[in-house]
Amino acid sequence: MKILLLNQVFVSPEEPGHTRHFEMAKFLQARGHELVIVASDLNYQTGQRTVKRRGLFTEQKIDEVRVLRSFMIPALHRSYFWRIISFFSFMFSSVWTALQVQDADLIMGTTPPIFQAVSAWFVALVRRKPFLLEVRDLWPEFGVSMGVLKNPIVIALARRLEKFLYARAAHILVNSPAYKEYLLAKGVPEYKVTYIAYGTDVDMFNPTVDGSSIRRELGLEDNFVVLYAGALGQANDIDTVLRAAERLNDDVRIRFVLFGDGKERARLKSVAEGMKLTNVLFAGVRAKKEMPLVIAASDVCLAILQDIPMFRTTYPNKVFDYMAAGRATVLVIDGVSRELIESSNGGVYVRPNDDELLAQKILDLSKDPARVKQMGTNARTYLVKHLDRRDKLNETLVLLKKLVKG
Repeated sequence: MKILLLNQVFVSPEEPGHTRHFEMAKFLQARGHELVIVASDLNYQTGQRTVKRRGLFTEQKIDEVRVLRSFMIPALHRSYFWRIISFFSFMFSSVWTALQVQDADLIMGTTPPIFQAVSAWFVALVRRKPFLLEVRDLWPEFGVSMGVLKNPIVIALARRLEKFLYARAAHILVNSPAYKEYLLAKGVPEYKVTYIAYGTDVDMFNPTVDGSSIRRELGLEDNFVVLYAGALGQANDIDTVLRAAERLNDDVRIRFVLFGDGKERARLKSVAEGMKLTNVLFAGVRAKKEMPLVIAASDVCLAILQDIPMFRTTYPNKVFDYMAAGRATVLVIDGVSRELIESSNGGVYVRPNDDELLAQKILDLSKDPARVKQMGTNARTYLVKHLDRRDKLNETLVLLKKLVKG
């Protein structure tokens, strides 16, 4: 099979971010199939160019994976208006780029953002091939819940676009059980929706990785390290983390280390400086291939989102990596992610937006290393049993074959 994927936020192992589609491409390649990826020429965390592009797109080979980097206006972090302009630029450029790929058996689009899924549908229509829609976040519902989308006309149009894509897709793939429930409630037939969690690479992320080099580099050898690894955007509610850090600022043992980048990074760093936080370190970004070392340098890991009901439906990918690495998760997200952590006994849950409780939980864990270690072991055991990425990719391969055969 040859599968064509349009994914604006595709990340290679040399970049910061989530590499699920690269790993999917390598998995398919090893089994005699090909995943060709049309991606933007910007990294979604940093907003920086990933390649020197000539013309509308530049073709790369990344460990034998074919990636076509299509033009995108570099304005992801300027404002929400310019963010949408960037999305539209990729929406149009990716169509031209994707049409250069011959003989694809299946066209795959992914959201968010939703606009690139429109491009994938159009390419599938032109090529007369089945269109697989992968839903990674519920758009526009997340945007409405966060207050990013306020205009009633824009919201109505966005929901019509969402409904249009659900109707036109040959099949819909979701990565959270709550997303499947959402789609069924929208009237999508059950036979048309498949839930497959992403999981993680249990060989890449494992408890034997030695993170001491990162601790030495950051001067954290003797500290209790609370790690956050991921995007620094509006949805991630790092302000609550900073308020919790302020409550623990006098404890010289505890350090909050934030790896990542995003639209809010500059503001958050300024806020931390204004609060005179000596226990918070903005550690920059690391390529995905370095993240096992980064996570191994932690004592506990943090996953947090705003206190928005829609966020109760989502599985943050970072939680899977934390679990596979044998690290306890401090989870400040309710819903399906909470069910995961509580089912595995792999961490502690904190109510969203409760910096006082968050600070207290972290303080308690810092005084109980045996408990922290046991939760990490529990998390790893559960992850290997239920969320090994190899198993999940095998399930995905079965679905792809079914769709190609019609």
